[in-house]
Amino acid sequence: MVPCAVFPLHNGKTGKKDAIMALDHDKGVWKSGKGKGRKTPKGRQLDDQAWDDVRALLGDRPRRADLLIEYLHLIQDAHGHLSAAHLRALAEEMRLSQTEVYEVATFYAHFDVVKEDETPPPALTIRICESLSCELAGAQALKQALLDDLPADQVRVVRAPCMGRCDTAPALHLGHHSIDHATVDKVRSAIAAGHTHADIPDYETFDAYRAQGGYDALLGCRDGGDWEAVQAQVAASGLRGLGGAGFPSGKKWGFVRAEAGPRYLAVNGDEGEPGTFKDRWYLERTPHLFLEGMLIAAWAVAADRVFIYMRDEYPAVIRILRDEIARLVDAGIVADGFIDLRRGAGAYICGEESAMIESIEGKRGIPRHRPPYVAQVGVFGRPTLVHNVETLIWVTRVLREGPEILSSVERNGRQGLRNYSVSGRVARLGVYLLPAGSTIRDVIAAAGGMADGHVFKAYQPGGPSSGLLPASLDDVPLDFDTLQPHGSFIGSAAVVVLSDRDSARAAALNMLEFFADESCGQCTPCRVGCEKAVKLMQADHWDRDLLEDLSQVMVDASICGLGQAAPNPIRLTIKHFPDEV
Repeated sequence: MVPCAVFPLHNGKTGKKDAIMALDHDKGVWKSGKGKGRKTPKGRQLDDQAWDDVRALLGDRPRRADLLIEYLHLIQDAHGHLSAAHLRALAEEMRLSQTEVYEVATFYAHFDVVKEDETPPPALTIRICESLSCELAGAQALKQALLDDLPADQVRVVRAPCMGRCDTAPALHLGHHSIDHATVDKVRSAIAAGHTHADIPDYETFDAYRAQGGYDALLGCRDGGDWEAVQAQVAASGLRGLGGAGFPSGKKWGFVRAEAGPRYLAVNGDEGEPGTFKDRWYLERTPHLFLEGMLIAAWAVAADRVFIYMRDEYPAVIRILRDEIARLVDAGIVADGFIDLRRGAGAYICGEESAMIESIEGKRGIPRHRPPYVAQVGVFGRPTLVHNVETLIWVTRVLREGPEILSSVERNGRQGLRNYSVSGRVARLGVYLLPAGSTIRDVIAAAGGMADGHVFKAYQPGGPSSGLLPASLDDVPLDFDTLQPHGSFIGSAAVVVLSDRDSARAAALNMLEFFADESCGQCTPCRVGCEKAVKLMQADHWDRDLLEDLSQVMVDASICGLGQAAPNPIRLTIKHFPDEV
């Protein structure tokens, strides 16, 4: 530091102020700065061509922050990746910080961010499902065969979590084209034909549904209906949330309706629990059964707007819903813009309701701390009713056929019906509608029994979150509250059956690898715990005490259900298959 000269003041005293003023006249202390300043602001500069590209893609769409993920999809679909220049241009166009755009783009698996010094991915990407059902069907061997067979500079082959096509395992996506029972020859043929788009299955259109009395229940509600009477009907049926939590459906309506408006309805279509495909199965066949139930629930809570959050792995469903929502608008059933269809981007955590709401708002899918609950503070801070797709299908059926459609069915002391997604070592993989009190033996029987040459060994009753149960527990009703005494739960009723040819240890490791990949990273117990568990489970012999300590910390301290349920495969494998670990 250069010391200041000290000069006398008028009153005989000295001070720094006068010393500094004296320096103003000292030649060379203050420089003009001519030619020394920056010509541009710090950071990545705006590229005019990239900006033109972004503006052309966005057109006259509103530049709202909650649409960020939708606009990232537009760029990814158009260019095959997200270049740094396009991200910079999108930030400029939407008046967002580059950091905000970048952190959202890098959070979701289906966005490929490419910096200036990096090589963009090839034009074609193959995503091979490696979740348990596809793993049992040979996904690893298929992936290696494709890596060996296809030119790496033209086709990228990557692993992916469950695609909701467990009934046709092994499954993969070539672009947006789903290839069921995938083989190298099928992939080669699709590439040669340029078949990278989604195939739209035959389904019941608006006109066909309306001709069979569709939307009569909704119109009856709107024409002087009593929402509390409708809520009572739903409650009398015994319907509970079928996304996994099992909360009584009718009660939710009252909680949200009691809050001051505006209110919203958010539909959780992010069916990401491995082994689950029931929602896709119905949406690809009878989408209006779901849409009518959704509009009835929206009417019941006087929702100002409806958001449908659909997973990106279901491109055919997204296309069907977009087309059929347009039919509803044309028919005057809903006003244009009342239903807002949002596209996920490959994040299992967005199946958690508050993470889904964050994603709807254009952010990373990070679960919120509770309270407040989403019924009070949901989408854009407003009271929000959240429902699963299957739940809303049942709302329609209850109003059309009466509460007895569920309440009159009883098995093993349980009431109602459940859609079980069944895959693994059974003869006929698929969705089976059975009494809610059905046991695993009933489910296997409905699926045509075990596959030839396989003997029943174990089963996953409700996705990897439910862990693995042995064949000896074959008399437990697969319903809410019946599996908890065994350290498990029904969840989304995603049943995967293992045989004597399968390793329970390997299945548990597959489940933990999934959780490690899909942890959002917000809380340390889940982020670090899942990764540490995978490493411990890869050892020749499991350190049971250390794994149990780790499991307890994850259960006690994780923010959301992912980290809290992730230890279930570890604990149940140690308990029921100790000779394997």
